[in-house]
Amino acid sequence: MSELAKLTVAAARDALRAGDVTSVDLTEACLGAIETAGALNAFVHKTPEIALEQARAADARIAAGDAPALCGIPMGIKDLFCTKGVPSQAASRILEGFTPEYESTVTSQLFEAGAVMLGKLNMDEFAMGSSNETSCYGNAVNPWRRGNDTTALTPGGSSGGSAAAVAADLCLAATGTDTGGSIRQPAAFAGITGIKPTYGRCSRWGVVAFASSLDQAGPMTKDVRDAAIVLQAMCGHDPKDSTSADLPVPDFEALLTGDIRGKVIGIPREYRMDGMNDEIAALWDEGARMLAEAGAKITDISLPHTKYALPAYYVIAPAEASSNLARYDGVRYGHRAALSRGEGINDMYEKTRAEGFGAEVQRRVMVGTYVLSAGFYDAYYNRARKVRTLIKRDFEEAFAAGVDAILTPATPSAAFGLGEMQEADPVQMYLNDVFTVTVNLAGLPGVSVPAGLDRQGLPLGLQLIGRPWEEGDLLNTAYALERAAGFSQKPAQWW
Repeated sequence: MSELAKLTVAAARDALRAGDVTSVDLTEACLGAIETAGALNAFVHKTPEIALEQARAADARIAAGDAPALCGIPMGIKDLFCTKGVPSQAASRILEGFTPEYESTVTSQLFEAGAVMLGKLNMDEFAMGSSNETSCYGNAVNPWRRGNDTTALTPGGSSGGSAAAVAADLCLAATGTDTGGSIRQPAAFAGITGIKPTYGRCSRWGVVAFASSLDQAGPMTKDVRDAAIVLQAMCGHDPKDSTSADLPVPDFEALLTGDIRGKVIGIPREYRMDGMNDEIAALWDEGARMLAEAGAKITDISLPHTKYALPAYYVIAPAEASSNLARYDGVRYGHRAALSRGEGINDMYEKTRAEGFGAEVQRRVMVGTYVLSAGFYDAYYNRARKVRTLIKRDFEEAFAAGVDAILTPATPSAAFGLGEMQEADPVQMYLNDVFTVTVNLAGLPGVSVPAGLDRQGLPLGLQLIGRPWEEGDLLNTAYALERAAGFSQKPAQWW
């Protein structure tokens, strides 16, 4: 039974349609795997009753011949997505006890497509983090280990629980969100596939906001084909989200031919940074070679404003977070601090936010409030917005010159140990996003594909960046890279 949890979405779909397995069988296998994987701390709100009810409904739809691609597929949902009647805390104490009376658009679409929700997944608090160490639920743990070393490793962040759950075969796929790399970095650390679509491709309605001009939902899956299947169900225009694009959603899976002959792949020279990890550099070169062998043309390109991306991101994202998180004040929902006699409304605001927000969230709110303040708005926030425009223009010029996709590393290293970077300067942690934040600033689609192991046996990923709204073409290039790399390794089970 537990072998069923190891299936890909595509394989499970075919088995369901052939009548070889039922959704209830798949769901029970995943629920059993979750129960034995407490050491990973991936699932933080389990919903077995909802899962089995949805599985039975999916089996009925399949029997009736009404079976979309995701019908009957057990999935995990990141705790950032509001799910009706199920705790949706964004891994923060300030939202303790909050159970929405509504469903996010993305989860609504997944459920309409027949997906089964196994539960809510761990994450960094309000999606602020690169290691899943800021969660009120405690750390999520990567199922991979360095050889025989028992050191607990980060699954990345902020979608760390999603990455751990998919890599450990606790679910067949999971949702994630990506504000500066929070799908692609954990996917690389856990040896799975993760795609951030073009900004506006997936609705943000019902997704707890971090930085509204950067946040975008996407799938985290075992391979590229599964990413195409799940992404199609997640996408679509939503009138409730003013930034949602009213564009048709292609059949992404049908575009996976693996034929990239004649495609032009850009290699940005600015991403080859001083002190770059030699294994990451070698993998990047190998990725370019594999795409060339598949028929693509490899060309050097320049994205000259790349060096300003991290500073611009860490002005814009905290500024938007400061604005978005102002709503958590203890008045309407979530945590409210206890007051002593004589304390008033301002005391309640201060104590509630001090108790409810963790250290990293407080740090970013303070940075964001600072850069938006009257004396510094032009010096920091407006300047960062101008830099963002220049970064976007760099990509537009590369695509206008005929580049179809851009190949870069996904992360500057393999997964690091939990606690290894906690005591360091926070800026060192922020450097984990060095290859990914440009994609969010420019609103482009980006995908991380596992492409090899480092000398300690940990997975390494490569990132492909595509033209806006051309996720199908991007996924096809990723599919060609996946086939050439032949990555099939799984973590040895220790949990």
